[in-house]
Amino acid sequence: MNLAGGTDMLNSGAGIEGDRPVYLDHAATAPVDPRVADEVLKFMAYEFGNAGSRTHSYGQIAKQRVNRAREEVAALVAARADEVIFTSGATESDNLAILGLAKHGEETGKRHIISTMIEHKAVLEPLDILRERGFEVDLLAPTEGGWIDPADIAATLRPDTLLVSVMAVNNETGVIQPVDEIADLLSAHEAYFHVDAAQSYGKVIEPLQNQRIDLISASGHKISAPKGVGALITRRRGYKRPPLTPLMFGGGQERGLRPGTLPVALIAGLGLAARFAMDEAKERHEANLAVRDQILAAIDEIGALTNGDVERTVASTLNFSVPGVDSEAAIVALKDVAAVSNGSACTSQSYEPSHVLTAAGLSKERVDGALRLSWGHATTAVPIDVIVDRLRALQKQ
Repeated sequence: MNLAGGTDMLNSGAGIEGDRPVYLDHAATAPVDPRVADEVLKFMAYEFGNAGSRTHSYGQIAKQRVNRAREEVAALVAARADEVIFTSGATESDNLAILGLAKHGEETGKRHIISTMIEHKAVLEPLDILRERGFEVDLLAPTEGGWIDPADIAATLRPDTLLVSVMAVNNETGVIQPVDEIADLLSAHEAYFHVDAAQSYGKVIEPLQNQRIDLISASGHKISAPKGVGALITRRRGYKRPPLTPLMFGGGQERGLRPGTLPVALIAGLGLAARFAMDEAKERHEANLAVRDQILAAIDEIGALTNGDVERTVASTLNFSVPGVDSEAAIVALKDVAAVSNGSACTSQSYEPSHVLTAAGLSKERVDGALRLSWGHATTAVPIDVIVDRLRALQKQ
């Protein structure tokens, strides 16, 4: 099976020999799969009907494609199609999952929430809002390896715990969180379990299929679908759906939880990308591992320290610090070779030390020097020798 798809476009130039640097920032956003782009264009320019239109074939075809996309998105996490709520992305899904439970918490007297210090701002900031509304929020620190110990979750649970929210893969370190174990320890507790799966949906498949996970946030542009579309999976317990209250109003779409005309073309793209992620999972994982092994071997030559337990890290992301090298200087030195980052794209416009690495107890020098490289299954030409040479030169300055 050929996974390269748009390899020529993706890897145009192996750094300094090409027109553009190699793209190693897939954790921020992935290039759209050309097969997905064709599907999106079809439903933008030809099958452009409104899925809410009942009176003609244009609307019926659009609705059929949306329904098929629900099935494709649900299949990755072993959910039902009618448990998929389409949103604009994982950030909106996180907000709907967390803020949407507030009314239920207030009505039942359950005002305790457990989350972690290493969550994305799309989780931490809604939690701040709930704290202002009188909820008690416990944020747990990770181990030095960057993962949350399930025992800490168990020790923090209370009878009035409304929600446990833990990401599946950290967006900065790539460390896989033990959501499967956390789900199992919650089996005898009524708290709702939300997983921000922006970095794991379509990449780390089996843990998200645990039926004890009530709410899963996913984003299309992390799996080579377009930006601007995502989903919130709202898994039933028996016959009961999570008691969410909408954040927006103005229509009955998406079971009343997310009003507005459905972006059929984007939804079609998300659905197809989800299907490819399922069908090609093994090949993609192996391709990503090959790149990771190449990078790990090379950066070891300059004494790089990986930030996060590599044995627990997703195959497509590495976060590391090179002794004596500041990340901002490294990014400038590599700008014509590779597009890399030093943290979350959502906070990189005004750089602040990583709250994720700081929470893990790493030194200031290591945090300030942290670089994140992230790639995709179609990434084939990583100029790692040039990257290492540039970083080594910075060490000598």
